Amino acid sequence: MKLGVCYYPEHWPETMWKDDAERMRALGLSTVRIGEFAWSRIEPEPGKYDWNWLDRAIDILSAAGLEIILGTPTATPPKWLMDREPSIYCCDEFGRPRKFGSRRHYSFSSQVYRRESQRIVEAMAERYGGNPAITMWQTDNEYGCHDTVESNDNDAQVAFRHWLKQKYGSIDVLNEAWGTVFWSQEYSDFEQIDPPLATVTEAHPAHRLDWRRFSSDQVADYNQMQIDALTPAIGATPVTHNFMGHFNQFDHFPVGAQLSIATWDSYPLGFLEQTWWPRETKLRFMRTGHPDFAGFHHDLYRRMGGGRFGVMEQQPGPVNWAAYNPAPAPGMVKLWTLEAFAHGASLVSYFRWRQAPFAQEQMHAGLNRPDNVPSPVQREIRETSELLARLGPDDADDKSRVALLFDYEADWLFDIQPQGQSFNYARLCFDFYTGLRKLGMDVDFISRNDTYTDYDVIVVPSLPGVSENEVARLRDSGAAVILGPRTGSKTAVLSISEGLAPGPLQAVLPLKAHYVESMHPTHQESGAGFSVRHWLEHIESELEPDFRLDSGQGIVWSAGAFTYISAWPDIGLITAILLRRLEEKSITAIDLGDDLRLRRRNGRVFAFNYGPDDISITKLADTLDMRQIAPKTSTIGTGEVAIFSV
Repeated sequence: MKLGVCYYPEHWPETMWKDDAERMRALGLSTVRIGEFAWSRIEPEPGKYDWNWLDRAIDILSAAGLEIILGTPTATPPKWLMDREPSIYCCDEFGRPRKFGSRRHYSFSSQVYRRESQRIVEAMAERYGGNPAITMWQTDNEYGCHDTVESNDNDAQVAFRHWLKQKYGSIDVLNEAWGTVFWSQEYSDFEQIDPPLATVTEAHPAHRLDWRRFSSDQVADYNQMQIDALTPAIGATPVTHNFMGHFNQFDHFPVGAQLSIATWDSYPLGFLEQTWWPRETKLRFMRTGHPDFAGFHHDLYRRMGGGRFGVMEQQPGPVNWAAYNPAPAPGMVKLWTLEAFAHGASLVSYFRWRQAPFAQEQMHAGLNRPDNVPSPVQREIRETSELLARLGPDDADDKSRVALLFDYEADWLFDIQPQGQSFNYARLCFDFYTGLRKLGMDVDFISRNDTYTDYDVIVVPSLPGVSENEVARLRDSGAAVILGPRTGSKTAVLSISEGLAPGPLQAVLPLKAHYVESMHPTHQESGAGFSVRHWLEHIESELEPDFRLDSGQGIVWSAGAFTYISAWPDIGLITAILLRRLEEKSITAIDLGDDLRLRRRNGRVFAFNYGPDDISITKLADTLDMRQIAPKTSTIGTGEVAIFSV
């Protein structure tokens, strides 16, 4: 696995570049990403390119032995372009432009911006496509960041109407599919349809779901345009995009299919603070990040890249954008890096080389302080580089026997119609993932379009719009299938399933959710050693439930290979259900607790301690019949990693 760094030569005097490059190599770094925000320096005036500074930067970095990842600069269209073409601006729900002065201020639907983006990308590709120092390209930067997937601009409105006409063919078909007779929302022409934004109260859910689908398609179309612009000049040079953590506003699977390798930006502490975890969890893991945050996204983006993934931006210190920004505990940057390696990454690139003393990110730590003094984290990076060299190359494709089915459209559906403020699809998926990881499982992510036959256990946290074909594929997979609440509850146009939930799954699960309720997040319904929160379904069935609440109400039901959970389960219930199905498939589980996580890769097992206390690993080694490689101690402390051979 290669180690790299994000670098912005345009931010620093040219007299510093050579020393920077040499220090990068001395630290054990071999790649450097540049260029992704540099449009105003590449093209300071319309049609007048200044390549000289970038040529020199590439030459200096390459001469030091660094491979270069070159980013297309389209995340930051320059002021002269925005002044000349104001239709490029993305717009808020009221159609007001979101103004210049930060980044990502363009609409994916803007036809002018697509032409301008294609022009600058083609110019960069023609200039550097044959340069052997450029070993990878990155399209744009963090698609959708700052809530920019959706835009209520004129081009988006026109494109949305065209998209609807292509999908439905006639306005009568759309009216029938959506159910626009409700509240007299019927249309007589596609030209009458606006984006479902800024309405007096809740807009039609089917309208909103199609708008989300359309907006997602625009992202994929825009990315494909960039790849098409690059390919003639760069040939087979890999192309990536840097996705984000806990970001579901567009469907990443189509974009991932366009890429040579998927990468993502890993900020475990920033996302811990920003996300749903309760105060006690945030305090416990304040300096380490949640034990499953990085693993969840490594496994997700490994699938997105077809088995090839990396981390394009790895947090090396305090960030600047969360509500609170603590520093990582000693050892955590090394742990995060090795964890990426254990999950199959081919690259970890740290953000950034030197902390900027100016502008919006001046409080974001780097590998060097603003005064160019090395940050303490450099010691961890040097140790990691040396350890990776000792471990040697590892391109093994280790496949898990357990898969988690993840679906972006399910997230949109529950965002549109949560039926309870605390129903959060991403959180539900994360809970199931945590349950699997606490039992020592390696997890593959799959989409609803993937092959299901490669796995012994398939976990579906929720899939509201299940088709008869998908039910048949799950049935024929031979896997034990665990289905979470609300699965099969909706149609493709966000109506209630015929025959009620779980819809087509009733062919394999003879039960029906005849009544559902959402509950205040502080309320829980208890069972024997577990509880449920947020969501509760009342089931009609002749099946005997696997688990009941203390009230006697059944909440887990099984028929053959299928198990259905008719409530939002806590981790205790999730692990109890998983243990039954794992045992049936002769898959060995081990209770790791809250802080310890394992990952297997090519005959090695990596153990990671995210908790505040030392953890004994002697019993773990004996239980799994492993020989400890490093360190030669019986315990590992906070931020420490143990490596075993099997």
